[in-house]
Amino acid sequence: MKKKSTRFLVEAALIAGLYTALTYGQGFLFPGTTSMAIQFRVSEVLCLLAAFTPAAIPGLTVGCLLSNIVNLTVLPMDVIFGTVASFLAAFAIYKLRKVTIKGLPVIGALMPALFNGIIIGLEISIFIPNDFKSGLIAFLVTAGSVALGELGVCLILGLPFAYAIKKTNLFKDYN
Repeated sequence: MKKKSTRFLVEAALIAGLYTALTYGQGFLFPGTTSMAIQFRVSEVLCLLAAFTPAAIPGLTVGCLLSNIVNLTVLPMDVIFGTVASFLAAFAIYKLRKVTIKGLPVIGALMPALFNGIIIGLEISIFIPNDFKSGLIAFLVTAGSVALGELGVCLILGLPFAYAIKKTNLFKDYN
């Protein structure tokens, strides 16, 4: 039992560290790509790990929290809302891990777009002044732009990543 809990903790820590390092590195090399309304956080590809290991849930949550703390361009409340969105997405991916299309967690890959689109879209439309007269239009535009970036990462990069992870049997103990 101790071996499994140690493995869980190590996996969660590695995922958190990788997520933070990838986000920080991308933000340094390509400013704004990890923190603007339309973002393409390459680190979000790691969300698909939640389909293979429950350790990804705390790992992604902590990784997002640390990334948003060190990223000075995000809204201060994004530290809370972004972290909650990441937790909910990772939890949903884990719960949907057995729902696959051709062996891939396609439905799970949509969860970061869903949760980040709604939560971060709402946050941005409330806390950042916009040119739209209607709050609903502002929300739909911002939620759509956040979800679009998430879809790009999780479907275009995430599904091939999930395929590669599945082929390695790296997480076979959790299946």
